[in-house]
Amino acid sequence: QVQLVESGGGLVQAGGSLRLSCAVHDNGATIIERGWYREAPGAQREMVATIHSSGAEKYSDSVKGRFTISRDYRASTVSLQMNNLVPEDSGVYYCQAVEIVFIGKRRDHWGQGTQVTVSS
Repeated sequence: QVQLVESGGGLVQAGGSLRLSCAVHDNGATIIERGWYREAPGAQREMVATIHSSGAEKYSDSVKGRFTISRDYRASTVSLQMNNLVPEDSGVYYCQAVEIVFIGKRRDHWGQGTQVTVSS
């Protein structure tokens, strides 16, 4: 019932910027957290940034100071502004939403992913 649709990926030179957006269709579900994760080829999926319903933001150490996560409450979207990109940022970026089913029980939802490639 929760659907996520990402957009904004592409090819960019090192030092450039990209902005990813994710439309979060909660269909009445209670979403406690939204975030962005990425997978480099052959690597595990890793957290990039999350934003709690309270507004609290978390970032991986590798992107702190360069990436910013935000929500547009009216549009029901979550975005990731990526600045000063480096080749190590390349990968498939996935939008995530964490649904609270009942107390102590969470269910993760994922978008299809969008490719980000940073050339050196």
